[in-house]
Amino acid sequence: MSTTAVASPAASPDTSPMGRLELGISVRGGRSVASYQFHEGSLRVLRPHYLDGSGQVCYVVVNPGGAYLGADLLVLDIEVGEGSDLLLTTQSATKVYRTPGSHAEQRMDLRLGERSRLELMPDQLIAYREATYRQRASITLRPSSSLVMAEVVTPGWSPDGSAFRYEEVRLRTEIRVETDHGSHLLALDNLLIRPPLDDVTGLGYMEGFSHLGSLVVVDARVNQVIADELHTLAAGRDAHCGISLTRTAAGTTGLVLRALSHNTEELNGLLGSCTAMLRDRWHGQAPLNLRKY
Repeated sequence: MSTTAVASPAASPDTSPMGRLELGISVRGGRSVASYQFHEGSLRVLRPHYLDGSGQVCYVVVNPGGAYLGADLLVLDIEVGEGSDLLLTTQSATKVYRTPGSHAEQRMDLRLGERSRLELMPDQLIAYREATYRQRASITLRPSSSLVMAEVVTPGWSPDGSAFRYEEVRLRTEIRVETDHGSHLLALDNLLIRPPLDDVTGLGYMEGFSHLGSLVVVDARVNQVIADELHTLAAGRDAHCGISLTRTAAGTTGLVLRALSHNTEELNGLLGSCTAMLRDRWHGQAPLNLRKY
């Protein structure tokens, strides 16, 4: 595993997305609802549902094609309006198959308004043999916004049974806090895994593990006490975990948790425990139970 400040090459400006999803969330009648919705190509969302009485709306993103291939570009534009609350997840794992000659890419533009909240909880990303995948997330939020986003990366099956047969996985996330006086960079995270160039199982990379989990939390209530409590939760799991805090910008702070393990279930359990603590502590909600399978 390598964290780097090198920017990923973008797809050609004239590349047309094979899938696009636009979703705007606002508050109506005490519940969060879609104020606008648009999809085309290989992206869409299922009908909204509500997991509890909090008014938080849950949308499930679907890729009818089932997987990403070479030169695929999928674009998501999500706006969570003032005071609204969105839980966004996926119907199943994101699978990236062989991408000869080009890479598969997903671009996300996420915007959070005042006192808004976004929980981004996709299923795992599975990169198969000879796959190259790039994900770019641009996130802007207000000092009163709350963001929790999780990600699990796993190596897919290969004919000879070897792990890490994919070419590259690059996840780039830029988070900015916007105020009436300008925009402040809170965090810029580049995660780059290139198995053909490095022994990713060695020290300083995956430390002998095969699966990677990440949790990003941005909220004015994030502090060292919260980080310590999450670290205690993670200590009871069969995973190698580290937590760090970002700088504070406009009164809000970010937290990044990285975890390494040998299976997806262990990482999902760890991230689920952490998000459950935050849901209960900050919002009085029960742990997530999306019942997809």
